[in-house]
Amino acid sequence: MTGTRRSRSRIGGALLLPVLALTAGGVWVAQADGGSGHPTAAVVNAQAVAATPTQTPAPTATPTPVDLNAVLASAAAQVPAEGAVSVAVLDAASGASAVYGGGSFVTASIVKADLLAALLWQRQRAGRELSADEKATAALMIEQSDNDAADALWRAVGGAAGLDEANAAFGLTATTAGTDGSWGLTSTTAADQLRLLQVVFGSGSGSGSPLTAGSQAYLQSLMGQVEADQDWGVSAADQDGAYTLKNGWLPRSATGRWAVNSIGRVTYDGRELLLAVLTEGSADEAAGIATVEGLAKAAAGALTGELTH
Repeated sequence: MTGTRRSRSRIGGALLLPVLALTAGGVWVAQADGGSGHPTAAVVNAQAVAATPTQTPAPTATPTPVDLNAVLASAAAQVPAEGAVSVAVLDAASGASAVYGGGSFVTASIVKADLLAALLWQRQRAGRELSADEKATAALMIEQSDNDAADALWRAVGGAAGLDEANAAFGLTATTAGTDGSWGLTSTTAADQLRLLQVVFGSGSGSGSPLTAGSQAYLQSLMGQVEADQDWGVSAADQDGAYTLKNGWLPRSATGRWAVNSIGRVTYDGRELLLAVLTEGSADEAAGIATVEGLAKAAAGALTGELTH
């Protein structure tokens, strides 16, 4: 840029012609020339800086979305396991979730949580509470995993037809009730069990769960009081002691191997997680429990590790 910019003003009756000159440093400086046209003294240092050439900002890179399923698969693959396994995990706050492993598994006794959810849903529709006898039976079924209690509530919900109807309302699309009274042979997937946990632990009927807040709280309270000898499974991933769960274990007569499953809510790294772990083919119950607990910890660590980056 060349040349100067002038403006006129009068001070004490004399005409003062400030001259704005561009210094070598790129700053406009006002000087007085007393009307002579020759600068004689600096008057003020201008604050404006001469415009610099416009620079086009570098494009911002778009982060590549993280494949949480792949992250979980990598973590789960490190857990020693016999037979087939599947695990699903969801962060309650963000809704982020991941699933590893496919196919159907028999529920064994985790279906008891589903049975009670179905009964509560039916009673809601009928506009009444569980009876005292039903509550006593439900407590036995969930807290002690009592099979006779499960038989009674299986009949109360209407058997396979009643459970299937409730599961359709719950959004379980890959779960089929066992036949001939064999509720433990209900088939399901880890993804469906994660959906069931959302029904139990979600925000109530106003936010996606068919169960009312009262029904949810009742089922949650029973799942938080399982007997000590059943205090294993997804609880291995919990870090604050406030977990709730329902486990299932079943020796398979056709193979001599075990189905061992666990579903529930835990807290890991300050995050509330819903976890479902299904296994089929362990040599014995202890091996199945070890597999379930390993997968639960791997899933919790993998998901929270990505969410807290």
